[in-house]
Amino acid sequence: MTETAQATTSSQSRLLDPAIIMRLGSMELRARTIVEGLLLGLHRSPYRGFSSEFAEYRQYLPGDDLASVDWKVYARSDRYYVKKFEAETNLECNVLVDRSASMGFGSNGVRKLDYAACLAAAIAWLVSRQRDAVGVTLFDDRIDMRLPARTRPGHLHAILLALERITVGAASNVAKPLQQLADTLDKRGVIVLISDLLDDPDSVITGLRYLRARGMEVIVFQILDPAEQTFPFQQAATFRDLESSEEILAVPSVVREHYLAQLQALTDRYATDLRGHGIDYQLVSSSMPLDAALLGYLNARGRRI
Repeated sequence: MTETAQATTSSQSRLLDPAIIMRLGSMELRARTIVEGLLLGLHRSPYRGFSSEFAEYRQYLPGDDLASVDWKVYARSDRYYVKKFEAETNLECNVLVDRSASMGFGSNGVRKLDYAACLAAAIAWLVSRQRDAVGVTLFDDRIDMRLPARTRPGHLHAILLALERITVGAASNVAKPLQQLADTLDKRGVIVLISDLLDDPDSVITGLRYLRARGMEVIVFQILDPAEQTFPFQQAATFRDLESSEEILAVPSVVREHYLAQLQALTDRYATDLRGHGIDYQLVSSSMPLDAALLGYLNARGRRI
C-alpha cells in the first residue's frame, strides 16, 4: 500500500472512531457512515472484493458456468466473479444484541452497549443494502424485543430506531434467549451475537452449539471495554458488579495479575470451543474503529461462502 493510501486509511479510521461515531445524531446516520466508510476503505485498498459493486456477486467456483462470469468485474479486480442467483441472495440474518447491565460499562466515553448497538445497526444496514432479510433481537435474561428478519420497506428503519432507543437491562442470561430464538426459527440463516459474554461459558457455548446444530451460521462478537482488558486502575477502590450490585474492596496491584489471567482463560475458552464447533468468534475492544469490527463480519461471511 502506498503512503497516500495508508494516510487515507488512517484518516478514515479516525473518522470511524467509536467516540466520534457516537456524536452523530441518529442511528441511521451512524450505520450509513460506518458502512460507507468501510466500503470506501476497501475500495482504496489492494484487498478488493467486498466493495459495494460486488454486493451481488460471489467468487467463481469450479463447476460454475463460464458464461456466468462477469468479465467487466474481472477486468477491474483481476478476479473471477459470477452474478449470484436469486436463491443465493435470499439470506436471512438475525442480529442478537445483549442489553444486560454489564453492557452499560464504559471507561472511554463509549459504553459497550452503545458500541454493540452501532455494530448491529451497521450489519443490518449492510445486509439490507444487499437486499437480504435482516432482523434484530434485544435481550438481557430474556428476549425483550424481537423484529423478525424481513426485507419489506420500512423494516430497516424500525430496526435502527429500536437500536437507537436501546437501554440497559437486568442481569444477563445469554443461553436462555438463544434457546428461545432457536425454537422460533424455521429457516437456516446467519445468527450474529453481540455480547460481552460475561456469563457462565458452559451455558453460553451450549446455547450457541444448539443454534449451530440447527444448521445456522453463527458469528459471535465478544465486546469488552479497554479497562476490562487491561485493568489499568492504580489506587485501592471499591469495585461493584453492575448486575448483582456486589461490592469488593481491592488493591489493583495485588489482584491485577489474577484478574487478567482469569479473563484470558475465559476468552481462550470461548475462542477454542466456539471455533472448534464451526462458530466464528471475534474478540472486539469497544475502542476499535467500527469499520474494523464490521470487516470482521464480512470476513466471517467470506470464509463461509
